[in-house]
Amino acid sequence: MRLSNNKLIGITGGIGSGKSMASCFLASFMRLPLIDIDKQCARLLEKGNAGWLEIRNEFGNAFFNHDNQLERKKLRTAIFSDPELRLQINNILHPLAFNKMVEDIKQCPGKVVLVDVPLLFEAGWEDYFDHRVVVYADDVQCCQRIVRRDGIDPDEARRTILSQIPLVDKVLRADHVINNSGCRISSLMEIIHLARLITPGAPCS
Repeated sequence: MRLSNNKLIGITGGIGSGKSMASCFLASFMRLPLIDIDKQCARLLEKGNAGWLEIRNEFGNAFFNHDNQLERKKLRTAIFSDPELRLQINNILHPLAFNKMVEDIKQCPGKVVLVDVPLLFEAGWEDYFDHRVVVYADDVQCCQRIVRRDGIDPDEARRTILSQIPLVDKVLRADHVINNSGCRISSLMEIIHLARLITPGAPCS
């Protein structure tokens, strides 16, 4: 299933695996456009935007403060402890994010577009991409990174990891894997090698 004439490379992983680092470095190295689905979802949840409106209509004041701003930390905690709520939120955001992604792809110059998609397999979008790249790190490292980055306790970090498809299962469904378990230099070398495999002849710097 093709969304455009561009070659589409979907980059995914698990929370804390280093997917964003890999996506940004690959985009910079190859001088390619990068669409970040996380950022799209964040904009959809800003006051008055489509995601904000749908969540407000569905859940009332449950996740909003007195200024009608979405309390994202409260929503995130609830999502990762309640699978049914997580499904409801995903059913709201995924179609909106997908439509925005398609719009953005059509506006991208050049023949190759990178898309950073945290829930590529969970959302069932994998068949839209020519290459599916998984950024891997073991659960212990992912947990430590989430704790440092988000300032949450290890138990909440582990619940967050368990809410997603296991990374090892994503690896088995990937076309390419970047092992981000070692040092940063090693990971960057893998990304450079991958760039030359999947986009031969594309500009590198």
